[in-house]
Amino acid sequence: MPLPSLPAAILSHMIAINNVPPPPLHSLPKLKMSKYIDYGQLNALCHMRGLQSSQSSYSILSAHNMFIKQYPKIFLKKKTRLPKLFKQEEKREPTEGTEELQPQQPDDSHNIAIHVKKARGGPTLYEPKKFEEKLVEFLDILKKLPIYRTLREHRTVWKMLKTIPDLTSQLTDEHLKTLSRSVISETWVKGSTVVGNDGFYIILKGSARPQTKAYKDLIDENESTSSFIPQSFQGFVSNEDFKNILAEMHTPSCDPMLRQWSTFGTLEVTAQTESDTKEYSVITEEDCEILKIPAKDYVRLKSENIKLENKEKMKLIHKCPYYEEWPTLSICELVALIKWKKFPPGYVIVESGKIISFVAYINSGYCNIYRNIVGLMKLQPKKVKKNQKLVCMGKLNEKESFGEISVLLQVPFTCTIVTGKEVEMAIIEDKDLFELDPVTKQLMLHTAKPTFGHLKDEDVKNVYLEREQKKEWKNFKVKLVVIAGLF
Repeated sequence: MPLPSLPAAILSHMIAINNVPPPPLHSLPKLKMSKYIDYGQLNALCHMRGLQSSQSSYSILSAHNMFIKQYPKIFLKKKTRLPKLFKQEEKREPTEGTEELQPQQPDDSHNIAIHVKKARGGPTLYEPKKFEEKLVEFLDILKKLPIYRTLREHRTVWKMLKTIPDLTSQLTDEHLKTLSRSVISETWVKGSTVVGNDGFYIILKGSARPQTKAYKDLIDENESTSSFIPQSFQGFVSNEDFKNILAEMHTPSCDPMLRQWSTFGTLEVTAQTESDTKEYSVITEEDCEILKIPAKDYVRLKSENIKLENKEKMKLIHKCPYYEEWPTLSICELVALIKWKKFPPGYVIVESGKIISFVAYINSGYCNIYRNIVGLMKLQPKKVKKNQKLVCMGKLNEKESFGEISVLLQVPFTCTIVTGKEVEMAIIEDKDLFELDPVTKQLMLHTAKPTFGHLKDEDVKNVYLEREQKKEWKNFKVKLVVIAGLF
């Protein structure tokens, strides 16, 4: 009986598969040995005794702990390679008859800027700037409007102004720094009349002749000659340049001519007459470059500083306990009379039994308050001696005041006030305090209290005895410790 077509096809396929030979065997790839594993140590760990299940639980636990300790040893540590050290070659001393080699200058054969400077007779890039160059740079900066100057240029102007004695002797460094941001340079042709009543002028280039022999000071009303020789050019002039400039600038004292770095004018804005105008005027003898510090800028700076200072004084008084409820108008009257004063550490401001000469408001630091006490000191079994001692009873801290009652009522202090460290105070002198209107004086008497006036002699004695007992007990304990150490 013939088979169906489908089973016959399957049967023939199976027979064909059985007749196919198996594929050839391939060798397994070799495993690469790791460079960071110690296989000898690993083999020892794998065959460690005590890890078999047939052993007791105690031996298995001890073997496990040993395995954990030895396990990190199968990993090899990388050897750290230190950077190669280069030995510095010793400097060879030149032998006799040979010249020492000069340090080689950088190759500037392709630098066009250097060739241009050499062609024009200027210094190379590697030479330090001379004073003349710095002066030219200074003049170039001054020709710019202050608003267009960079921070570096403002700093350069400030440093240059600091070398002028007529400015540094009468202006603080902070004021000079502020004014340097608004100074300008003016160019005056020969024969021009420069009126200096609206600012302070410094001749940077050229010369001028004053219309009068003497000028008023920069700020004060004292008279002084305006022609001078600068004493220092800090950071701008070398020693050789300075000697040359002094030789060129030196003129006899009888010569009224104003030359480079001479000054004239004023920073005070006042209503001036025609004679005052002539007093501040000069006539240029040649083309001049003159630096001007406007007087209005200085007046504005002063007014701003006064406002800030008055604000600080008012804040200080308002924070003092006796003045917290005072009206602002009354505090403003005190602010107008205040002066700042500093006292060193250990300074006796007022002694007990004396009247203080001012009212003080502590801005920083503190003061110690002492009271006098008379104690008895044993000399012999039946002899004693009176000894006066100061007992510290408290402190006056920042934002506290004292002296109001003593000054207004002319009452002596009952305690001694000594500064604990450097103290800055705002003070009002007694002569100024007496000129206050009666309402303000009565208000001060009503709110203020005597400094540590609540203390009685009995309180001072108790404090003194308590401290002495503590001191004696401390000494007694020290003696006990010493005796115990001996035994």
